[in-house]
Amino acid sequence: MSSTTPTARTAAEATGARTDEAASLIGDARDRIDALDDRIIGLVQERMAVSAVIQEARISSGGRRVNLSREMEILARYREALGKPGTPLAMTLLELCRGRV
Repeated sequence: MSSTTPTARTAAEATGARTDEAASLIGDARDRIDALDDRIIGLVQERMAVSAVIQEARISSGGRRVNLSREMEILARYREALGKPGTPLAMTLLELCRGRV
């Protein structure tokens, strides 16, 4: 029979860890990830609002809703910073901010 408490086993099972120490570390790190995700979501929502202002200004001045050269700059920026996975991430952000093209 194991010498760990039921609570520790539950935490270890929830994290996939094999020790209480690792389970605690993983739990703390997951809390940090959740906080980061909350910030990222907030930033994406802010980006969407700013993008809407830009689109409205562009359209009301007689321009097109989408500026493809600017989007290519954004794709390149994400790809350079994050490697190949940066491209689909940037595409998702662009779609969220301007809708489907």
